[in-house]
Amino acid sequence: MQSYTDTSFDGDQIDLAARHALRRVAGLSTELTDITEVEYRQLRLERVVLVGVWAGGTLAEAENSLAELAALAETAGSQVLDGLIQRRSHVDPATFVGRGKVAELGDAVTASGADTVICDGELSPSQLRNLEQEIGVKVIDRTALILDIFAQHAKSREGKAQVELAQLEYLVPRLRGWGETLSRQAGGRAGGQGGGVGLRGPGETKLETDRRRIRTRIARLRREIAGMRAARDTKRSSRVRHGVPSVAIAGYTNAGKSSLLNRLTGAGVLVEDALFATLDPTTRRARTADGREYTLSDTVGFVAHLPHQLVDAFRSTLEEVADADLIVHVIDASHPDPAAQVRAVREVLTDIGADSLPELLVLNKIDAADPEMLMRLRNEMSDALFVSAHTGEGIDKLRQVIEQDLPRPGVAMRVLIPYVRGDLVARIRTRGEVLQAEHQPDGTFMDVHVEPALAAELKPFIVDES
Repeated sequence: MQSYTDTSFDGDQIDLAARHALRRVAGLSTELTDITEVEYRQLRLERVVLVGVWAGGTLAEAENSLAELAALAETAGSQVLDGLIQRRSHVDPATFVGRGKVAELGDAVTASGADTVICDGELSPSQLRNLEQEIGVKVIDRTALILDIFAQHAKSREGKAQVELAQLEYLVPRLRGWGETLSRQAGGRAGGQGGGVGLRGPGETKLETDRRRIRTRIARLRREIAGMRAARDTKRSSRVRHGVPSVAIAGYTNAGKSSLLNRLTGAGVLVEDALFATLDPTTRRARTADGREYTLSDTVGFVAHLPHQLVDAFRSTLEEVADADLIVHVIDASHPDPAAQVRAVREVLTDIGADSLPELLVLNKIDAADPEMLMRLRNEMSDALFVSAHTGEGIDKLRQVIEQDLPRPGVAMRVLIPYVRGDLVARIRTRGEVLQAEHQPDGTFMDVHVEPALAAELKPFIVDES
């Protein structure tokens, strides 16, 4: 059996193996095959043009944001054809990029043959409508793109419910009718104009009906998620009651959190070079060198400008971070701007009330990082640990620091446990800190620190030190 302390082991990759277990049988498809690979991609992938507004910060930051948008688009299954950035003092309230640039954007879409425009920001309903009318192709924003990725990757019942809730809350203010044919509203003699049989409805437009149905569905999803949250809280309270410390692995999306969890525990969690490969939190038990138990939780990755709908919908999942005893904040050392990732993650941590928790910075992917960037990061983040989940470098040091930073049991005791109560000795070693242990004729003498619940059970065995 493979030891989890072996740094050459990266988990059994159970989820990844399951995904790859489904194979297509050759020769059963009736699809036309006399097309080239290029034609196939053109048929199957959305062809998109990206557009961003550089309204503040440096050009490098604007370019990094657009590059991240391109990675998001590719993760969602699109083919990026072009990317444009406009320098403006502020986003245009009517068309996002300004009316003078809408025509240029339309020309770029026509020239590239794109069928979708993705804007690097959250569009208002009016901006969305104006752009689609002017350009003539589908327009989505960064928020809709992220929601789409979440919808593709969610696999648990709770994850799917959270994503659907976020999508519906995003959709409600953006519903719009497509002409008068969808209206069932009429008044008086069927409205007087073009009325008649079939149009004397309940006085409610289809748009209003859609909104009402969506709001009903939102209310139902919130109740379902609240019920799932109760089950999660029960599990969490059980760990707290038994004094099991918890460590949450948080960080930017694709920073290597799942790989790190696999290295530390052999969890076998899906590892994939893609944004938001992990949506459902995974919790695994681990042990310190002296035998104490603690939990490690892999959580959903954060991203700059994370939609507030997602933060609200995933709040029950993110509470796994907020209730942790220690946050292992994983940073991608190979990213062009790691500091920006740190700021984005800390914004979300503040939003969920986890900004006051102990934080351990971990720079991952040092094997892929530029040496000069790595040297600068070592100077700027002198308290951080530098590791590689891929090669195993620095993992042993990380494990030691985590064990040192775990909260210590608060009750100090000196007890003599009879040999017939070996179960108590095992629980002390698992959930407490043993300073001294000695076998004596009447039992096992132990100098320990334990949590209050276990201390109450050990009271009959306290050694009288007088």
